[in-house]
Amino acid sequence: MTRKTLKAGVVGKLGPRYGVRIRRRVQEVEEVQKARHRCPRCMAASVKRVSAGVWECRRCGLRFAGGAYRPVVTTSIKREIPIKPEEAEPAKEKQAEEEV
Repeated sequence: MTRKTLKAGVVGKLGPRYGVRIRRRVQEVEEVQKARHRCPRCMAASVKRVSAGVWECRRCGLRFAGGAYRPVVTTSIKREIPIKPEEAEPAKEKQAEEEV
């Protein structure tokens, strides 16, 4: 007998329901969420999710707050405020004075 979730992965439980896009999103989130992660204290790959935002290391017992789906939250978008030309020139002058 063949496996039902060979192609579908963790979203095989959903069957043909909800559409492909939603199932793919759910699959990405659940695979990261259910994976083993590294502990910040003992560096063992034994951190599992206890509940939303709560993570626990099975080796050293450290319980800490993190993201809902990942223990370490990283921001992928960084916004930089453009520097106006008038503000950039005094900074260059200060650096030149310090070098001399």
